Amino acid sequence: MSVKSREPVSSHKGSPRYRRPRVRSNLGSPYAILRATLGGKPCGASTAMKEIVRRNAFYAQSGGVSAVINASACGVIETASGKRQIGKVYAGRHGIVGALTEDLIEENRAEYERLIEVFRAHDIGYFFYNGGNDSMDTALKVSQLGAALGFPITCVGVPKTVDNDLPHTDCCPGFGSVAKYVAVSTREAALDVASMARTSTRVFVFEVMGRHAGWIAAAAGLAGRGEAEPPHIILFPEVPFELEKFLERVRGCVSDFGYCVIVVSEGAAYADGRFLAEAGTRDAFGHTQLGGVAPVVANMVREAYGYKYHWAVADYLQRSARHIASRVDVDQAYAVGKAAVELAVKGVNAVMPTIVRKASKPYKWAIGHVPLAEVANKEKKLPPAYIRADGFGITEPCRRYLEPLIAGEAYPPYRNGLPDYARIKGVAVRRKLATEFKV
Repeated sequence: MSVKSREPVSSHKGSPRYRRPRVRSNLGSPYAILRATLGGKPCGASTAMKEIVRRNAFYAQSGGVSAVINASACGVIETASGKRQIGKVYAGRHGIVGALTEDLIEENRAEYERLIEVFRAHDIGYFFYNGGNDSMDTALKVSQLGAALGFPITCVGVPKTVDNDLPHTDCCPGFGSVAKYVAVSTREAALDVASMARTSTRVFVFEVMGRHAGWIAAAAGLAGRGEAEPPHIILFPEVPFELEKFLERVRGCVSDFGYCVIVVSEGAAYADGRFLAEAGTRDAFGHTQLGGVAPVVANMVREAYGYKYHWAVADYLQRSARHIASRVDVDQAYAVGKAAVELAVKGVNAVMPTIVRKASKPYKWAIGHVPLAEVANKEKKLPPAYIRADGFGITEPCRRYLEPLIAGEAYPPYRNGLPDYARIKGVAVRRKLATEFKV
């Protein structure tokens, strides 16, 4: 497991200061599980601890990265390292690989049983799974099967998804930072286009993530205020795409403002559910793999009007931009990781920590929790009240929701002009099972 920044930095009381781990790479190792060495205490550290049943903990990350994913990892690992109920803290190499690959976990009971077998062999009594909707379902199933197989294990999901589509939480760690990146990128690219529109590019199309939920696309709306300020058009997955209405809006923008900036979610679709761009493949969870929608939209404009255009895809850049992370996002990511451990050692099982908004101005939040059954495989879409009546922009309530989430800066340390990201030292743990699982 690699750590991309010196985490954590948090405004919460008791937040630890960064301790840089020593760097050691052993990606070619045959060992399946890594021990995360961030100060864990050895078993039997004191006489008083001998009466406490101590079990090991396993932490894994799922899905794509976020700018603050390591803040959650640090929240889990550092908090677990200070708990008497927890012995060693392990982490899976490349996410859950090391116990089992994620795609196989989702497909049949035999692979879940293998996971429990690995946990039993390493005396792992706590499982912290950092991810989104599908990952919460995995954590829930592991908890249920562990009980059925006579190996109770406390499973706590740690929320993380840049899509911001987990229900029952005000926002998801990772979203605030990608929202900040998208809003900043939209504003800066729009200034570029505006400066050259008279003699060069008239239409700019910016593609962002979001398969079924338009939270990231909505964040682009923070870049401007008023109809004349870009983005002039946002295409949400929640709003069925109408070609004629869209083209009319593009022509109007070019006529009125001299140029048009369009932000499109990768999941933009027609009324019948067909995505504007489908690659015809599926990801590890069986979801339709989307191709580039930006060139598709740009070509629609070219064919209709012949405008000179340019398009860009944020892709991995939007979710991995730690250098422009939101301060609020970093704090919340660490807080949910810490809360996951606090809940687990209290015996609270099959839950996910949540972020509860107390106020928007000034922004105040607290940590709650919800049963995994209520979030597993469920999606929170952009509410209709957050989408402008014409379907091409955000409303003031949406702006009030989004603005606090991108607030503040949390710059990583720099060296020679570049972010100086650290890597965690991974001490390989020897296998205890006679059989191997083929990845």
